[in-house]
Amino acid sequence: MAARQGRILWLDMARAIALLGMVIFHFTFDLAMFGFIVPQTPVTGFWAVFARTVAGSFLALAGFSLVLAHGRGIVWPSFWRRFGILVGAAAMVSIATWFVMPQQFIFFGILHSIALSSLLGLAALRLPWWGVLGAAAAILALPQFWRHEVFDTPVLWWVGLAPTFPPSMDYEPVFPWFGTFLLGMAGARWLLKRGPIVQGQPTPAMARMAWAGRHSLVIYLVHQPILIGIFITYTWLNR
Repeated sequence: MAARQGRILWLDMARAIALLGMVIFHFTFDLAMFGFIVPQTPVTGFWAVFARTVAGSFLALAGFSLVLAHGRGIVWPSFWRRFGILVGAAAMVSIATWFVMPQQFIFFGILHSIALSSLLGLAALRLPWWGVLGAAAAILALPQFWRHEVFDTPVLWWVGLAPTFPPSMDYEPVFPWFGTFLLGMAGARWLLKRGPIVQGQPTPAMARMAWAGRHSLVIYLVHQPILIGIFITYTWLNR
């Protein structure tokens, strides 16, 4: 059985690294949006792979954390509190992007995906690590082999099995991204089966890095408005 633990240094540091990757990608996205680089740069080649890697790391870390927090027994007040925060933050992102770019607004981005995956992941908490890993592999593989027009409607775009991809600045549907969340859960189950996870003793630099990981949601919500504000100010000053 998984045991609840306190803060794990390397896990917070991993979140901080994912955050750094996200900021780097969004800075590149903003460069393209403001015309400083080729518009298609963030969605092609290296940057397209980089964006998927960053998104996948957030989902895997969220799955890992779900097992640490609730693997021994679901703490419902804690779960619903975090779930409500995620849903509220996801709604804020959708509303804000609707006003800024209504044709490509974020209707099911990374926060939406983490929120729903956290809910769905509860059903996998009692599975052995190899069972969770098998489910992850199936969910990751299915959209590579089968899609259907029945899912090609706005009310079902969140599933991710439509033949075409809907327009959105950030899109992480259940298939295949819930599979990445389950990979994180499987990793946590496997590690905990081997014994308690070492929390680690931080150096001052590591502690600062871990602080960013502990506040990843706040940083996620504020970093892009700050970046856009910087670009707007720079553009205005250099007219």
